[in-house]
Amino acid sequence: MDMKTILVAEDQTDIRNLLALNLRSAGYAVTEVADGVAALASHSAHAHDLLVLDWMMPGIDGLELCKTLRARGCSTPILMLTAKSTELDRVLGLELGADDYLTKPFSLAELLARVKALLRRADLLRAAQASAPNPASVLRNGELTLSPGRRQVALHGKVLDFTALEFDLLLHFAQHPGHVFSRGQLLNAVWGYSHDGYEHTVTTHINRLRAKLEADPMRPELILTVRGAGYKMRDAPN
Repeated sequence: MDMKTILVAEDQTDIRNLLALNLRSAGYAVTEVADGVAALASHSAHAHDLLVLDWMMPGIDGLELCKTLRARGCSTPILMLTAKSTELDRVLGLELGADDYLTKPFSLAELLARVKALLRRADLLRAAQASAPNPASVLRNGELTLSPGRRQVALHGKVLDFTALEFDLLLHFAQHPGHVFSRGQLLNAVWGYSHDGYEHTVTTHINRLRAKLEADPMRPELILTVRGAGYKMRDAPN
């Protein structure tokens, strides 16, 4: 198996060195840069398997860098490191294309778990796309259609834009209509990890799905909350 390559963009030298040391000890090849401009140049020249970006960097900050890369069609998983912890900040990072985030301070064990999960998701996605027997096959629930092979979502015939994680979460629901999942179960199944304190990641993504799919996100009819239990997609109409 080829060694996975990770780009670490962090302007604080001690944090960057610590991250690189631990990632290398875990068996990854690491490229270190101190700002967003260098990160953009490095990834443009040598594609990496994962990007670890600090939110607050000189030149181009992590958020702007994430937006720029996604606009260029870059699908490399992005893990954002941030001192910002409000719901609005998390939504903004996810909106601009980050796959996951860690709020400082964080444990190195948690960082390594997130890195492993993101890389595993990317590998599983590539394998699923390569082995998809029929790209034209779709899942339907009323006016909602999902094409797993094309990773495409349409509502009332209109194709919608989803991030990779939003699509994976919606696909998980669509594959199990009517089944109730706790936030911990969704973290495990879609993100590839389960960790106390990060279940709000699921809530943020549920809210984003509803904003894109529901006529009234405050009164959802597709992605439903089951009080005290979790979430489910409505049963598919006959």
